[in-house]
Amino acid sequence: MRSRAIQEAASNGPLDLTLLRTFLAVHRAGSFTAAARLLSLSQPTVTTQIRSLERQLGRELFERLPRGVAATPFADGLAAQIAGPLDTLAAVAERGHLGERAPADPVHLAGPAELLCVRALPSLAPLVEQGVRLRVDTGLTDDLLDGLRAGHYDLVISTVRPRGRTLTAVPLADEEFVLVAAPGWAERIGPERVAAEGPSGLRGVPLVTYAEDLPIARRYWRHVFGTRLTGQAAVTVPDLRGVLSAVTAGAGISVLPRYLCQDELAAGALVTLLTPDDPPINTAYLVERPGAADSPHLALVRDRLLREARAW
Repeated sequence: MRSRAIQEAASNGPLDLTLLRTFLAVHRAGSFTAAARLLSLSQPTVTTQIRSLERQLGRELFERLPRGVAATPFADGLAAQIAGPLDTLAAVAERGHLGERAPADPVHLAGPAELLCVRALPSLAPLVEQGVRLRVDTGLTDDLLDGLRAGHYDLVISTVRPRGRTLTAVPLADEEFVLVAAPGWAERIGPERVAAEGPSGLRGVPLVTYAEDLPIARRYWRHVFGTRLTGQAAVTVPDLRGVLSAVTAGAGISVLPRYLCQDELAAGALVTLLTPDDPPINTAYLVERPGAADSPHLALVRDRLLREARAW
């Protein structure tokens, strides 16, 4: 049976395919601006077409938000019904010949460089042999989520749960933060000093971090020591793999995700300075847009990440 959305649409007469194509682009992109770029149209044209379709249907399709739009339940139903047929028509048009098989579109994945390089890409490597094409980008979480809303990415690994209703997020993995140093610094500090004195036992020890505002270290100090971290970093590197390298070489101490330094800890190249009963934990999320164009390859990437992340 056809959905209520299609039944109501049909009762208002035939719908223009151009309007439906524009509607589907807005539904998938999450904003008029992003849809306009995808369709090579001006934003006013996209707005006019959506309003025309809303008048024809007699229903509101999108709720305007400070950033982008949110689809109404009616719009979700309509998109679910027309996405398959419109995508099939688009694929035929792009191939030019019915007998030609077009290669599958790449899956665009973005996230923090360290988590992508150390965990996600090794997990996804076997999919390449199955024909999956990946396009990977790195950056700061807020920028990547904006890019997801604009239709630049299919999936984003986010270090925060996104706000608003234009994105859906599924918990992917928890990362535990640990306070570490090379053996030389650990010996100078003393094996029991941090446990006995807290942050006072680390006074004067160089701190290595990936940003001047010491975000991970500040969170560790607040969560574990119950105090505010003050002072400046001795070394800043805008990549946690660089922080790991510097600390392993003896530059000072740092707070790192355990997954990133577990090999060095196991080999004795790094030492954990404290083992709190309640270590700081951060949850990474796998985020996508509701109604985003799905494909077998996108489903393969999404499902494999969710499955493999259980062991991260």
